[in-house]
Amino acid sequence: MPRIETTPELVRNTYQRLQQNLEVVRTRLGRPLTYAEKILLGHLDDPEGQELTPGESYLALRPDRVAMQDATAQMALLQFISSGRDQTAVPSSVHCDHLIQAHEGAVKDMETARETNKEVYDFLRSASARYGIGFWGPGSGIIHQVVLEKYAYPGGMMIGTDSHTPNAGGLGMFACGVGGADAVDVMAGFPWEVLYPKLVGVRLTGELSGWSAPKDVILKVCDLLTVKGGTNRVVEYFGPGTRSLSCTGKATITNMGAELGATTSIFPYDERMELYLKSTEREALADLATEFADLLGPDPQVANEPDAFFDEIIEIDLSSLEPHIVGPHTPDLARPVSRMESDVEEKAYAPNLTSCLIGSCTNSSYEDMSRAADVARQASARGVKAKARLWCTPGSEQVHQTIRRDGQKDALEEIGAIVLANACGPCIGQWRRDDIEKGVPNSILTSFNRNFPKRNDGNPDTLAFIGSPEICVAYSLAGTLAFNPLTDEIEAADGSRFKLSAPPPAPDVPEQGFVSNDDGYLAPPADRRSVEVEISPESERLAFLEPFASWSGQDFVELPLLLKARGKCTTDHISMAGPWLRFRGHLDRISDNMYIGAINAFTGKAGEGLDQLSDETSESFPKIARHYKAEGLRWVVVGDENYGEGSSREHAAMEPRHLGCAAIIVRSFARIAETNLKKQGVLPLTFVDPADYEKVQEQTRISITGLTELAEDRPLGVTLHQPDGTTQSFDVAHSLNADQIAWFKAGSALNALKD
Repeated sequence: MPRIETTPELVRNTYQRLQQNLEVVRTRLGRPLTYAEKILLGHLDDPEGQELTPGESYLALRPDRVAMQDATAQMALLQFISSGRDQTAVPSSVHCDHLIQAHEGAVKDMETARETNKEVYDFLRSASARYGIGFWGPGSGIIHQVVLEKYAYPGGMMIGTDSHTPNAGGLGMFACGVGGADAVDVMAGFPWEVLYPKLVGVRLTGELSGWSAPKDVILKVCDLLTVKGGTNRVVEYFGPGTRSLSCTGKATITNMGAELGATTSIFPYDERMELYLKSTEREALADLATEFADLLGPDPQVANEPDAFFDEIIEIDLSSLEPHIVGPHTPDLARPVSRMESDVEEKAYAPNLTSCLIGSCTNSSYEDMSRAADVARQASARGVKAKARLWCTPGSEQVHQTIRRDGQKDALEEIGAIVLANACGPCIGQWRRDDIEKGVPNSILTSFNRNFPKRNDGNPDTLAFIGSPEICVAYSLAGTLAFNPLTDEIEAADGSRFKLSAPPPAPDVPEQGFVSNDDGYLAPPADRRSVEVEISPESERLAFLEPFASWSGQDFVELPLLLKARGKCTTDHISMAGPWLRFRGHLDRISDNMYIGAINAFTGKAGEGLDQLSDETSESFPKIARHYKAEGLRWVVVGDENYGEGSSREHAAMEPRHLGCAAIIVRSFARIAETNLKKQGVLPLTFVDPADYEKVQEQTRISITGLTELAEDRPLGVTLHQPDGTTQSFDVAHSLNADQIAWFKAGSALNALKD
């Protein structure tokens, strides 16, 4: 197997398959195609027989690659092992980036991670070697940055067990975040199934200038579409402004498209992508992309008549786009930096910035670090250090070594920045903070992608805001949110005052080229069958899976309500990360975090509810669920809008299934969350009338009827058995197709796959 698996032969095969499939699709549709449609429909498993109705048809697709990060790879690989397959059917990789805690700095934090996570790394390494998977060890980089550098290519299709897999859309790839069960299907040789997404077109004109950065494009799109505006939709960028953005700038935009709930986001191929491919030692792939360029962009009619091809169109003039900051608590609460000071006063945000953090999978490119370093050099020239603690996370060892060689690292450290390991760290809650105690109100500003409460440091009173890396550095120098870097001054060491200048445009790629680095990569051995997968029977962090029980064949009758969630119920609320990441490979242990962040609609408190059997309030939803399970009872959860917003973590579906969940009934689902529930044999149901949510009481028991006639497009019945003896009945909808109904009856998609 090649050292790095994206070979010219693989790419040429992709393009030839696209050509063949699109000939069939064009004949069937009889119209021009957008770029996203070309890549999506060009990967159909059956282009002649596939139903093609956006928003209704489930597409069976053949991705070219699977990528997994270490936290989600554990459960994905455990499921793949259970499938009985001998080797992955498509090129796949595992990247160790989530389990490294940020505390003291790169060197010490890496030493701690290798020691504390040794058994998990040994499992991932051995399982990867056994099943033919490329393995990137801890410290080599964040999955999405490494994929962009090594694996992504225009026109390809990839699924990944991380919601920010669409980062590769910056290199023209149809890249989608999925749960581990979807990854297992593809690795086992089956098609990937996804609802045929509708299309949002974002037309870009003009060019960015001054303080404005690619990050501001996606912050503005989040403001316009909101966190559920992309659900079951692809966001396709087009127009003359796309060519003004670097490849890594485009990746920032597509990466954070996950915050819209979008299936993916994508840019067409251009000379900026060509430059990036050549600069990352993939000249042959750049030549192939140029040869097949007609496949790698929309048909000409799309740009001329976009209203005929997109379900919604957004227009953004890059030349007039002001730098933005979003937050707190949600990535779609946006305002231009000129309004930040007034928002701080009006909404009583804690003005003092305790930390500013740059990097992560969203903003750790050479271009990002160069612009941030320019702001740092301006401060150093006037003797100024960062007033807020400044943290910097390189995206990969390749980026790290290159900014070390070219001086950006030194410039940031000169103003007090602490350079962390090439890992996710504070972005996903792996941040050991010593400066702020829980319960102390404070504000932080990051260049990350997510800012839910407790997301970064576990402190519910930390207000997290998001901006570009250069904006973060500027605010770190001021030390307060009540600041506008475009107009306000900073005090120099000699007492004089000065205004920061907007950093100049940074090069897309280093003038001297990247410091090429494959450190930490292990290719699968030639003799895979001699490799033994390493899991200790005594492990508290890893355990082989037991299959879920199949459906009983009966309706669900008078099941207790475990939780009625109010407001946001993201994957962070359902299955927290942070300290719980250590149990991602042990389903029973990690189930002790189930719903501990969810807000109880009856009390307004997180993580606690009423045990209907004991009639006592418990501080732990997992404890109540285990009680029900011990008594042989299944149970139900009721949720609000956009249930399961956030990451792709399938633990948010597997934990409820493991502890006895039969169904989750909500006003609406986030895409990945709904799919993950289907895969694990939990019924994802939606209120036909959203007002029926209000009828559910704390001691309600719930019956779900019509299961013996469960079929596509046929609603199920729900009866609420109220504590006063009355009942209320209504219909609930589902989006299960025939295959997904088979998963439910088998107990899970994995059970059906093994059958």
